[in-house]
Parts: sequence; C-alpha cells; structure tokens
Amino acid sequence: MYPELLTHIKKYVSLNQQDEELLCSKFEVKKLKKKEYLLQAGKVCPGNYFVVKGLLRQYFMNSKLNEQIIQFGLENWWIADHDSLLNSKPSTTYIQAIEPCELLLLSEKNQAELFQQIPQLESYFLLMMQKAFVAAQRRIGFIFNQSDEERYRNFISLFPGFVQRVPQYMLASYLGFTPQFLSRLRAKRV
Repeated sequence: MYPELLTHIKKYVSLNQQDEELLCSKFEVKKLKKKEYLLQAGKVCPGNYFVVKGLLRQYFMNSKLNEQIIQFGLENWWIADHDSLLNSKPSTTYIQAIEPCELLLLSEKNQAELFQQIPQLESYFLLMMQKAFVAAQRRIGFIFNQSDEERYRNFISLFPGFVQRVPQYMLASYLGFTPQFLSRLRAKRV
C-alpha cells in the first residue's frame, strides 16, 4: 500500500531510499468496510489518514440533527479532524467509509518524529494543508457567490467521475441543498 503514498509525496519533495523506508515504518494500515466509522464525534482524532483506496465522508450533525458533509476523502487525499488533532480535543465530526477503504494512519507522535528525521516532510505537509485551505476557501466562495444550480453545474464539471461514486443525498449535503432539489436539477438534465 505504500507505493501510492510514496508516489504522492515524491511529487512534492525528494526522498532517498533510507527516507522512504523510515517513512513507511511510521504508518499503520487501516481497513474499513462500507459504512464503518474511522472517527466518531467525542473521540480524539489520532492522526492524519492517507486514502490509498476507497471513499470517505467527513460530516457533523447540524442544529436540526441533519448530517452536514464538510469533506470527502478519496484516493491520494488526506483526511482528519484537524481541530481535534491539533488541539487534542474530542472531535465534533464523524469520518465514515462510503466504500470499502484502505488507509494509512500517521499518528501525531510519528509525524513529529518524521519531521525531525526527514525535514522536507514538513514542507510536504505544509503544502497539503495549504491546498486543503484553498479548496475550503473556494468551496465557501461557491456557497456564497453561486446559486444552487451553478454550484451543482460547477461541481459536476470539475469532478464528473466522483459524482458517480457518491450517493445523491450526500452530494446534496455537501453542496448545501436538499436531496429533493438535487433530484429536480438532475431531472432537468443540468
């Protein structure tokens, strides 16, 4: 499972054979069945997860007790509850497998050790956090500046294959509208 991780990291920073071996020794393999939870609200997030295979969703329960999806994680993406992880506090979100998943967990302790031993990894993770931040900013901009229909059109044009993997009610939650609205949009062949 490590070739995918190493390929991804080496797109951004250089690693020698010794670095690769040390890096791989610090990860723990996790496998999830469909609908199994990786993290539940009230638990502290143990680290960052690299998605080797599968699809996950991260969500919270809103004030109306509806699930509000804030992020998806698919192959070659990282996923975690960063508030829980950085502040060592119980999570307010859930991370659940939508499909069977294979993941690599890098605990906070192991990450700190790797940063000491392979300094360029700190640059890699900084870049990954910056990319995640930019994606979140764009999503917020889409929510405030586009109509529901524009948001849907934009999303399906950017991620056509992904849309086929996600149940429609989850896509609607992520895009900020009801499943019924999404059904009407799809019926219009937007």
